[in-house]
Amino acid sequence: MPFRPVQSEKLASAVVRQIEELILRGILRPGERLPAERELAERLGVSRPSLREAVADLQARGLLTSRAGAGIFVTEALGSAFSDTLVQLFARHDEAVFDYLSFRRDMEGMAAERAALHGTDTDLRVIDTLFAQMETAHGKRNPADEARLDAEFHLAIIEASHNVIMLHMMRSMYQLLREGVFYNRSVMFRQRTTREALLDQHRAINVALQARDAAAARAAVEAHLSYVERALAADRKAEHDEDIAKQRYERVKHRG
Repeated sequence: MPFRPVQSEKLASAVVRQIEELILRGILRPGERLPAERELAERLGVSRPSLREAVADLQARGLLTSRAGAGIFVTEALGSAFSDTLVQLFARHDEAVFDYLSFRRDMEGMAAERAALHGTDTDLRVIDTLFAQMETAHGKRNPADEARLDAEFHLAIIEASHNVIMLHMMRSMYQLLREGVFYNRSVMFRQRTTREALLDQHRAINVALQARDAAAARAAVEAHLSYVERALAADRKAEHDEDIAKQRYERVKHRG
């Protein structure tokens, strides 16, 4: 973690500001454990009493939480922008699924454009590394790893856009995707042809980003999410048609 020695002003206030910035920029993530007190105090260049004062302030404002015998953590609740009641509502209605994809297409297209223009060389290396890992997982036919890396790839693009509001909002939405609230990627994309198409789409996104071609990066993301929307609609239709066929069969069987 990029902690740095603090300068003048009140030491505890400087520590508070630095940890706030790391949380805001997404470097310290919800549920992440801070270094042990002694180590963190040394890295920040402050006394342990000053560090304790800062941690107490951050805990009082709900940014940090302590776990007995485990340490100090970034509060888990920062990872979700939605109430449990709203999450349950999302899960019960297909309308939410397709609105989610439409929203992602708009936001991530913008994020990809910004990442191509404003992402650092390190940002782009992270994205490229994640794509290489996606290729490896694809070759091993490991749907769980593919789904995890898919989410990490998209989040890395959002992080590379360097817009903190977009980062925290989209991180919350990806948490719902990981939990299967919107759809189960590993089930939905089990066909080989679909898996190949998805990998090719992510490759196109990565190539455009590495070339810093903002227009191509945005277009590649939008094309990818439009494909996902069509695939999901086809999957929903197939499920509906199967349900209708079963109902007809049961009626015929009952008459017989």
